[in-house]
Amino acid sequence: MFSKETYPFRLPELPYAYHALEPFIDQRTMYFHHDKHLKTYIDNLNKALEAYPEYQTWTLEELLTRLPELPEELRTPVRNNGGGVYNHEMYFHLMAPAGQPFSTEVAEAFGGEDNWNRQMKAAALGQFGSGFAWLVLDTTGALKIIALPNQDNPLTIGLQPILPLDVWEHAYYLKHQNLRSDYIDDWFHVINWNAVEQRLNDTL
Repeated sequence: MFSKETYPFRLPELPYAYHALEPFIDQRTMYFHHDKHLKTYIDNLNKALEAYPEYQTWTLEELLTRLPELPEELRTPVRNNGGGVYNHEMYFHLMAPAGQPFSTEVAEAFGGEDNWNRQMKAAALGQFGSGFAWLVLDTTGALKIIALPNQDNPLTIGLQPILPLDVWEHAYYLKHQNLRSDYIDDWFHVINWNAVEQRLNDTL
């Protein structure tokens, strides 16, 4: 996940079949979410960078981490579309067919799986409108849960993203309609905890 790819960015393949997360995340949602919504963010990011060759060698993570260094007219398109690409690629990569055991490190940090579930769900439900709930590492190496609006990314505020939960309606409306709470409960079943722990090991 997140190689040193630079402009022009390309749509990555899902690491599993579109139906692999059934019955929790449905095949139709996965197709539209990945092939249509993510593709749009990628196309828009490439379009924004087209006229700026001096930034085309920057990786996606560099673009978001160094956002204040970009020209003012480029910051918002990169924040929105670059964030959309990063957030979605991480979201898709960090899901897997149900059945993985909960992370030991996350359990230790939050006092168990139930406590983490409650805090993550509260952050996701508390995000007014579109956005993501995030498990992040702060500058001290402590795990925290935050919520950010739209396609904002923790990198832009000095935090290390570990696990995102997409609560834009396009992530769940085809199956769950307006029942964001039910979608969140289903998402807990398909977290790729092996990949989360690998990300924590690589980051710490």
